[in-house]
Amino acid sequence: MIGGVVSGWGRILAGFQPNLSIEITRECPLRCPGCYAYGDDHLGGDVVLRELADLKGQALIDGVLDVVRRHKPIHLSIVGGEPLVRFRELETLLPQLTGMGVHTQVVTSAVRPIPESWARMKRLQVCVSIDGLQPEHDARRAPATYDRILKHIKGQQITVHCTVTRQQTRPGYLREFAAFWSAQQDVKRLWFSLYTPQMGEESAERLLPEDRARVVAEITALHRDFPKLRDMGPALLQGYLNPPSAPGECIFAQTTACVSADLKTPITPCQFGGKPDCRQCGCMASAGLAAIGRHNVALGLKAGQIYWMSQRVGKQMRRLRANGRGRSTAAAVTSGAE
Repeated sequence: MIGGVVSGWGRILAGFQPNLSIEITRECPLRCPGCYAYGDDHLGGDVVLRELADLKGQALIDGVLDVVRRHKPIHLSIVGGEPLVRFRELETLLPQLTGMGVHTQVVTSAVRPIPESWARMKRLQVCVSIDGLQPEHDARRAPATYDRILKHIKGQQITVHCTVTRQQTRPGYLREFAAFWSAQQDVKRLWFSLYTPQMGEESAERLLPEDRARVVAEITALHRDFPKLRDMGPALLQGYLNPPSAPGECIFAQTTACVSADLKTPITPCQFGGKPDCRQCGCMASAGLAAIGRHNVALGLKAGQIYWMSQRVGKQMRRLRANGRGRSTAAAVTSGAE
């Protein structure tokens, strides 16, 4: 863990973002309510994800590898669309990406079987999105139903990720969910995020302030009772109650480059795109890095203070690199931190 933090710090000092998210395809067989990727403003309003010209076959393989080589991430998230629509390309890509030392996460609905070889791949995490208990999930995410998921994850060690919407906030709901998925031998860990709305959004998914407080209290209790919720500790959960007020104050948003399915279009200001309501952010990655930022390093100095100072240095390095200078300096900083 320490090595990863130091390596990430070196990337930031060198003017790179240590995290990269790629929407690998515009295609998805699901039509999930509240899906941010297919929102009208996800890519800024001029174009939507389904209108992009995405890539297939060798062009997609070469394109993803090119993006990764240019961004030099430590951690890569492959999202969509539905990444398993491009499972043939991923069969070639994933060994190469993980072989480059990139910790790679594939976020999927498990709408089709997850290749058996993925379970043995180092530096690969398969994260399956599940929207609550079976009645609600199956209604929202068909054809990626519970029955299909349970068949398609056989032999894997997946992470179950549930984004909590207002429909899931009745007392005891999340405990029942955690109990079911904790009992599955093909599940390694459980994660909960909270639904993040866009600015001005009024929807059935959006949590009210009292919902948020109740959900955080419930997950806090679940963390003590279910070992597979080990990542959902009190420090992270505090981030759901006090999220950054703007993308410029979010360490995750500032350390993550996001690219859409044409491998050219940037997604800003963070992976949600559009105009996310940061005051209601429920992003687990944002909460987790905020928790690290609050950690005391020494003599009252917090890790977040070190990050923001490093970020200023990194911006200067990017300017130098854009002007054709600083290349050797950036390489030295990065290699020295590793």
